[in-house]
Amino acid sequence: MAWARDRAHAALLGIAALASSAALFYFGTGENPIWWATCLAPLPLLLAATRLPALAAFASSATAYFLGSLNMLRYTRNILALPHGAHGVTPDSAWIAILLFMVLPACIFATAVWLFRHYAKRGALWQAALLFPALWTAYEFLSACISPHGTFGNLSYTQMDVLSFLQIASVSGLWGIDFFLFLLPATLGALLVTNGATAQKRNLAFAVGAIIGLVYAFGMWRLQSVPSGAAYVRVGLIASDLPSNVDISDPGNPTQRKLRDYLDSARPLIDQGARIVILPEKLGVTIPATSQADDSLFQTFSNRGRTDVVVGLIRKSGHDLLNEARVYVPGRATALTYDKHHMLPAFESRLTPGKTTTLMSRPSGLWGVEVCKDMDFPALSRDYGNDGIGLLLVAAWDFDDDAWLHDRMAVMRGVESGFTIVRAAKEGLLSASDDRGRILAERSSASAPFASLVVNVPVRHDPTFYDRFGDWFAWLDIAALLGILAVLPWMRTRS
Repeated sequence: MAWARDRAHAALLGIAALASSAALFYFGTGENPIWWATCLAPLPLLLAATRLPALAAFASSATAYFLGSLNMLRYTRNILALPHGAHGVTPDSAWIAILLFMVLPACIFATAVWLFRHYAKRGALWQAALLFPALWTAYEFLSACISPHGTFGNLSYTQMDVLSFLQIASVSGLWGIDFFLFLLPATLGALLVTNGATAQKRNLAFAVGAIIGLVYAFGMWRLQSVPSGAAYVRVGLIASDLPSNVDISDPGNPTQRKLRDYLDSARPLIDQGARIVILPEKLGVTIPATSQADDSLFQTFSNRGRTDVVVGLIRKSGHDLLNEARVYVPGRATALTYDKHHMLPAFESRLTPGKTTTLMSRPSGLWGVEVCKDMDFPALSRDYGNDGIGLLLVAAWDFDDDAWLHDRMAVMRGVESGFTIVRAAKEGLLSASDDRGRILAERSSASAPFASLVVNVPVRHDPTFYDRFGDWFAWLDIAALLGILAVLPWMRTRS
């Protein structure tokens, strides 16, 4: 009877932990996350893990994470998982992609919980507390290295509203946020298990509390220590979500019509003093037969308004199709160009990736240019940071549901590499953010037939440790993880 009661108690404990963590992950992740829920989400499972059989701890953790990730099922199926019919994608390959995006991270998370249980039951509380965030950080980093979606889905983006925490990205990149995000629940879980000496728990609590305190203290200091003397420039952003304006227009008259409508709607931005006007990504297609007329529209607008203009177009060049941001400078004979580097799988598989950056030396400082998904990859923005840019101009196209998330992913690049970002996205947000991640202004592209925003932004480059040394924290994390795992076979359970 006692054995049966113990099994029933363990089952109830596992179900309660599963349900609690699943709910916290569901509301703490996704397209509009509640930041504090993400931090707390692992804790119920970690507290239950040492009281459950190993298989039950693994299964409940994997199930909880998977259920929590169902908040992204529609997005994963329709966007990330290569929808059926998009350039030959089959239903089987789409569902395989869903498994990779949703089941694989659930299994990695469950493995981290299982390993936490292993160390905690043996009284190795330091190893338990450090291994859990280290394994997750290593997974997020290696996933970003090989995924065509870069850092999309990284849990660090759930913390974008916590500016004091966000500043650690200027030192460690996303990987420090990943680590410290899970270090707190792992430490609490280790402190609350029955195993482990009192002195060990006291030292662990003091050390981790001091480290997390330093992270937040650094963040608060950095938010207050903004360099003085930055030049300011007035930027105008515009986007239209009208049905006739969202899709890519065919070359010739359809593209010309859309471009004229945009420029007509952008003229009031010039009257409000905008010295840069940014339009979204992929408005239409320009081909050799129409490129001169397309360029003439924008160059004339630029010359008359004495305003730089950025517009996203698909350009046919020989056998290549390029997803291009074209930049028109007053008095310049030809447009500057930037070709998007990172294509959205399936939707942009026929486009040729770019390989170079584009720099603009202007009276206010040095500017750079990117297009939409490029902002999911820290390395490209880090290149711009090493060039010393103070302002990044971004033409984008989002998917409505991910408006906040994809915008904030771009904001993170400015924190990591020390520059201001202005971004115009159709089916998304018009936004401006500084090098601390502060949102200077934003507006939904769906808020008007032609939504617009005019804002003064600083053009300032503040060099960062991450900009100079890159992913050092991720590699240090991997080394620490391997060191902790190396002692795993030699550990015995403590009673």
